[in-house]
Amino acid sequence: MTRICDYENSRYRYDFWEGKGRQYEDLAERIALRALLPVTGETLVDIGAGYGRLAPLYAGYERVVLLDYARSQLQEAQRYLPNPERYIYVVADVYHLPFVDNLFDALVMIRVMHHLADVPAALAELQRVLRPNGTLVLEHASKCHLKSLARWLARRQSWSPFDRQPVEFVAMNFDFHPAWVRQQLANARFSVDAVRSVSHLRLPLLKRVVPASWLAKVDGLLQPTGRWWQLTPSVFVRARARKPAAQPASGFFCCPVCRSSELASGESALLCRACGRSWPVADGIYDFKSSLPAQQ
Repeated sequence: MTRICDYENSRYRYDFWEGKGRQYEDLAERIALRALLPVTGETLVDIGAGYGRLAPLYAGYERVVLLDYARSQLQEAQRYLPNPERYIYVVADVYHLPFVDNLFDALVMIRVMHHLADVPAALAELQRVLRPNGTLVLEHASKCHLKSLARWLARRQSWSPFDRQPVEFVAMNFDFHPAWVRQQLANARFSVDAVRSVSHLRLPLLKRVVPASWLAKVDGLLQPTGRWWQLTPSVFVRARARKPAAQPASGFFCCPVCRSSELASGESALLCRACGRSWPVADGIYDFKSSLPAQQ
């Protein structure tokens, strides 16, 4: 069984972002996402949306899904977002997405890949739910950033940043070689058309003495250098789903176990007519992690 990183009941919003000196990283990531993501579209899904930090950037999309493995994160998103009713909240894991094939024309996955133990399996699912030529905006942690190179040269780091295989430096936290990521995308039938290097100035001293907005503006000017080299701790990639033309998706949700799209809406659950599993719906959140016993 594939290992999954679970943020259930964590205080991710408060313990990692708000008031934790990461305003620069937040602003720099917003610059990268705005540059890579089409402004408008029909359907978008944010995989690992957490508390909805980036959701306001999806205003040009008609239907937006915020998906996370932790129900508590989506509950936080409902409190955090000014118009929570605009979004569809889904609890699920990236390896078993509860959506029909060819559904989304855009997919965003930021600060998630470094927790993935099986990247090829995850990319296969992203490919499945994207429409032909659909847009994937993916962020990954790079093992080739300058601080990593310096630590390795100083013999303060055992693993080589030049080794293309992923490194799990602590449990369920992975760094990836950019070339390895591009190869995995190609294997999953994605065509990369843009790369941006992000967080060039992630240095404690700079962040203490220079306003975050200034640092982010400089970072935004440097980000396009990702076309030639990726020496930053974070790398953003835009790719297109290479797949044959297909009919528009029929339906929306599917059973993550048997993949049937024959789901009947009950009072508090979606019932799969094919396998009998029932998936709870409560407080505006569709839960495809906690299957109820199959009905007789």
